Amino acid sequence: MTAFICYFRVSTQAQGRSGLGLEAQREAVARHVASVGGRIAGEFTEVESGKRDDRPQLAAALAACRAQGAVLLVAKLDRLARNARFLLSVVEGAGDAGVCFCDLPQLPPGPAGRFMLTMFAAVAELEAGMISQRTRVALEAAKARGVKLGNPQLKPGTPATAKAASDAASARAKAKARDVMPYVEAAQKAGAVTLQQIGQALEARGVRTPRGGTRWAPAQVARVMKAA
Repeated sequence: MTAFICYFRVSTQAQGRSGLGLEAQREAVARHVASVGGRIAGEFTEVESGKRDDRPQLAAALAACRAQGAVLLVAKLDRLARNARFLLSVVEGAGDAGVCFCDLPQLPPGPAGRFMLTMFAAVAELEAGMISQRTRVALEAAKARGVKLGNPQLKPGTPATAKAASDAASARAKAKARDVMPYVEAAQKAGAVTLQQIGQALEARGVRTPRGGTRWAPAQVARVMKAA
């Protein structure tokens, strides 16, 4: 009986709380597992943008797949990634049992399946880029027509503007800290004591800094731990 580790993802906290999107993913996964006579060995749910590569729940799901020899099961390809490079890194990290997508049930195993996945992901990446481009063009057109973008109540250089910017930066810092802390805690459990040692462990795991870098300075580790 095939064992499956299920990975679900929604993009916003509101979707996570309401279950919007999750229910359809769970139904698709349940149908697939039943159709092949398999069993669900674990479930991991992520509330995160598909543009982010550093996903603690996905990392935990991949670890579970490798430990149990299970298949990573995802309802739809775009729930995992729209980036071909990232998708292939996940496929490599899932272990020998591989990855299965409910919307691509006939995908063959081995090199042929990996090639097809690359093509699908490239198309999804192109689609995401075109959506972003159309949005940017629409905003520029609206701005040219005189439409005021953003919050009209916020004036440049005012205390309200400064507070809004500070609040936004603080929220981003806290969100990043929540993402990174599972890796920090894992490093500490593995014996890392100093900030430098923790930073080295984060680098080894490929965890990005808040600014997207690959090198963790002790001060950056301290800020993340404090923000959490």
